[in-house]
Amino acid sequence: MPDREVLPLVWALPFAGLLLSIALVPLAAPRFWHDHFGKVAAAWSLVLILPFAFVHGARATVGPLIHTILDDYLPFIIVLFALYTISGGICVRGAFSGTPSLNTGILALGTAIASVMGTTGASMLLIRPLIAANEGRRHRSHTVIFFILLVGNVGGALSPLGDPPLFIGFLKGVDFLWELRNLLEPTALLAGAILTIYFIADSIIYRRDRLPPARSAQRFAIEGTSNLLLLAAVVGAVLMSGVWRPNVDLAVLGVALPLQNVVRDALLVALALASLALTPRAVREHNVFHWAPIIEVAKIFAGIFVTIIPVLTMLAAGRAGALGFISHFVLDATGEPRNLAVFWTTGLLSAFLDNAPTYLVFFNLAGGNAQDLMTTHAATLMAISMGAVYFGALTYIGNAPNFMIKAVAEDRGIAMPSFFGFAARSGGVMLPLLALIGWGYL
Repeated sequence: MPDREVLPLVWALPFAGLLLSIALVPLAAPRFWHDHFGKVAAAWSLVLILPFAFVHGARATVGPLIHTILDDYLPFIIVLFALYTISGGICVRGAFSGTPSLNTGILALGTAIASVMGTTGASMLLIRPLIAANEGRRHRSHTVIFFILLVGNVGGALSPLGDPPLFIGFLKGVDFLWELRNLLEPTALLAGAILTIYFIADSIIYRRDRLPPARSAQRFAIEGTSNLLLLAAVVGAVLMSGVWRPNVDLAVLGVALPLQNVVRDALLVALALASLALTPRAVREHNVFHWAPIIEVAKIFAGIFVTIIPVLTMLAAGRAGALGFISHFVLDATGEPRNLAVFWTTGLLSAFLDNAPTYLVFFNLAGGNAQDLMTTHAATLMAISMGAVYFGALTYIGNAPNFMIKAVAEDRGIAMPSFFGFAARSGGVMLPLLALIGWGYL
């Protein structure tokens, strides 16, 4: 990759094209998108790779590409693969009725456990029981939308295990319990407000439906319980990679991969394969488990990870780069962060970029010293952390679970809103609340 400060803005166009394709093609040509979304993502990747190689040379192109695939994309998709596979082997049966009280309770439970088992794990564990409980309801998409807001995003704000950006901070030296100590109050207030809005809205919609959900005579039961142990092992593997530091790197295609990360990824794959071997087929059949949702996420985010490389390079260049106006906006003349600006800028970029590298960019813009950020500039670290996690709820691509939840819901017959339709609904709920959170804590 050439010097960051001289990389022109034109190289961000493939990423913008991919985002517009994700937003517009499903509306204009839904059948085409369903059949060819992977090819669209690959095409935009080639629109970047081929001209870039022609202008800057193969070495400047292939190196960052391999590094992104091995060090960023593969660990990202391996974690999702493990959580999707293992949680898909847990079956919750029982006489559930999708009342506003039950639905709100499931959303609250998912929000509470998302920081323990990750937003992806909590989402994949609870989305199927929630959909099953509401099968008798006429209107269901609003429940899935609020599930994305809470379980897929806000609930992951209290630990490095909850959301990838916070895990990046943990690897950079932020204490494991820092988020719990500093973000508990704003997260609880935000989650409580969203749950209250949902309960009121669902109560109104429930009365309008006038169709009591069918009740099953089946007793409550959890099947595939061995997968609960495997989920705990996933948490342990991820935590291990942040605590164990052997200071040994493995060179793969010229990329130095820390040994602990390689071991973590190998363990996650092994745990997923163990789940496939141990889970009875009837459990996965009841969950209507198949690979389409994770394949869709893998293909779309492969394109995102590739086309985002020059965008993140421009951001990392700070004031000297093509996106230097962002640095001017979030830092004052002395280089001190403007915390409210950091919150909104980190958040809005996280809604459209991958939130983990966005967190890292602003972490470094704020000095990159974890001890200083946890103490003297604690408000700045709060702004970065809350922005990266909370704002991920604004779009389908803001956080990986969003796309997976959408795919599972659509697979179960729920008509989800378009990219812009979801952004309008989520923004209508989240943006006023986020404005209050920013005003109150920063």
